[in-house]
Amino acid sequence: MAFPPRPPAFSPGFQAFAWGLLLGAYVWIGLLAIGIGGGSAFLFGLVAAVLIFFFVRLRGEDPLRP
Repeated sequence: MAFPPRPPAFSPGFQAFAWGLLLGAYVWIGLLAIGIGGGSAFLFGLVAAVLIFFFVRLRGEDPLRP
C-alpha cells in the first residue's frame, strides 16, 4: 500500500517570514495603486511586513494540547 506524500514541514520562522513578505508586498502594491508616492509606499510596506512577521511569529502557532 502506497502512502501519499506528506506536505513539507516549514519552521514557524519561515512561515512568519513568508506571511510578512507577501502581505507587506500586497500593502506596498496597494499603496502604489491608490497614488501614494513610491518611497512612502515602500516604507509603509516594509513597516507592515515587519509588524506582520512579528505578529505571526509570536501569535501564529496553535497552542499545545495537553
